[in-house]
Amino acid sequence: MQNFSFYAPTRIHFGQGQVAQLAAEIPAASRVLLVYGGGSIKQNGAYQQVMAALSQHEVFEFAGIEANPEYETLLLAVAQAKAAKVDWVLAVGGGSVIDGAKFIAAAALLDETIDRQRVILHQ
Repeated sequence: MQNFSFYAPTRIHFGQGQVAQLAAEIPAASRVLLVYGGGSIKQNGAYQQVMAALSQHEVFEFAGIEANPEYETLLLAVAQAKAAKVDWVLAVGGGSVIDGAKFIAAAALLDETIDRQRVILHQ
């Protein structure tokens, strides 16, 4: 095995009122792609809190991340992220939304078209 060093900082804000921390975490002039699932975040108030915290940011939305996100859905989000030239991808939702956001953030940095045959997905 090759020697390597891995650094993956993670900051978690947990608890009541912590959504407001987004304003401090994401620089003010940033372009943000907000990704979420079926829209429950609009019903439970999370969407309104996130939008208030990001009021100094340019926010683009991608809704409809399914449970076990479909490759085609994620590619639509990647295309939107590239077209909008976003700096940040923010997942608001559960594990599928978070997993999808990780794919979107990584793929948005690629210059070439993603070839489905070369991508291994967990089904």
